[in-house]
Amino acid sequence: MKTKTTKIIYWSGVIFMSLWFGASGFFELTQNPVVWDITRQLGYPPHFIYILGVFKLSGVLVLLLSNRLLRLKEWVFAGMFFDIIFAFFSKIVVLGFPATIDALIALSALSLTYLMFRKLYSPELIFGEA
Repeated sequence: MKTKTTKIIYWSGVIFMSLWFGASGFFELTQNPVVWDITRQLGYPPHFIYILGVFKLSGVLVLLLSNRLLRLKEWVFAGMFFDIIFAFFSKIVVLGFPATIDALIALSALSLTYLMFRKLYSPELIFGEA
């Protein structure tokens, strides 16, 4: 895949994931009833919801920084991956498989975005030029 196409896919994914996690983080911090009700139904305590919101918004800021903090971006991708996996398993156990569709979409988009990130930035990460 050509670099231009890779960059387009990567930045499209970053924007999508930033909107997804940015909205989620904002709703967690502002106690949006829909987000809070589902998260509480899954068994998570209020203080955890606030922590999720802070980390999601912080991660979005890091993702949107072009060609900066590449090692930290790796951690952001990992955090997003774990958030989605935990949401998936929490939802499948408590709410059933149909409630996991959003997590599956997010996981697919995140995986593709991360693959494009590695394709674009692997040399910098491997050789420590980040």
